[in-house]
Amino acid sequence: MGMPSKLKNMNLFNEGHSYLGLVKSATLPDLARKMEAYRGGGMNGPVKADLGQSDDGIQFEWTAGGLVLQAVRQYGNTSASGVLLRFTGAYQQDDTAEVTALEVVLRGRHESIAMGEAAPGEDTEHKVITTCSYYKLSANGEELVEIDLLNFIERIAGTDMLEAQRRALGI
Repeated sequence: MGMPSKLKNMNLFNEGHSYLGLVKSATLPDLARKMEAYRGGGMNGPVKADLGQSDDGIQFEWTAGGLVLQAVRQYGNTSASGVLLRFTGAYQQDDTAEVTALEVVLRGRHESIAMGEAAPGEDTEHKVITTCSYYKLSANGEELVEIDLLNFIERIAGTDMLEAQRRALGI
């Protein structure tokens, strides 16, 4: 029997600038695919065809305490990959004390920045939603997922999922 790895600590970097002590929470992007049911003659039920990444895109939500002007300055960035964010997390298993270093690298732009409630003597925070064109997930230095929507790249556990399609398209 074992115990699950739990997030013990984390950090967020915005263009290399550490938000240690500022970042309060982060919701890592869902890995989601667009699927369409298909049932043809001779099939006793539908099978979902994989049509690529979900129409919801890659969304990263994060909350920072206080006033974080760097993100506000980045709002309205015209490049779909204009902001570089890097999430790092230390996940520890309480039965073995083993620590897994998780890293998520994202490129995108801020879709929304909720400035939060302003009240003297109360906690303040910004909630930011960053829509991403690039996503890379690694654990202990091993690349698990890399998705680069602008460059038609999708690698899962070292397998290039789009290689044959790029070859067929001549790119």
